[in-house]
Amino acid sequence: MELSEVTGDRLVQILATLANPHRMRILAALAGGQEYVSRLARELGISRALLQVHLRKLEAAGLVTSRLVLSEDGKAMKYYDIEPFSLHLTPEALAAAALSLTADRSQGDPP
Repeated sequence: MELSEVTGDRLVQILATLANPHRMRILAALAGGQEYVSRLARELGISRALLQVHLRKLEAAGLVTSRLVLSEDGKAMKYYDIEPFSLHLTPEALAAAALSLTADRSQGDPP
């Protein structure tokens, strides 16, 4: 994903999603490669429930993807990986994105 491909509404969603320290730490941890939820929760020192909340928001913003993998013992493990993205913010890029804004989304987290 490149900034030039992103609408104003989508950029607002992405930036709001990234504006959370837990989510930034999750992305940093996933920068080393895919990881499954339990190991990621242990690595970050947060509960699996809290991690799942943040992973859902990251996935909704298109910043991570998930997939289920069956382990050798038949246990389903959910793995997450980063979706490649590049956001080079400039005044001109923000002005272009602002032209495609469809709603006032100045309050709260993205849906």
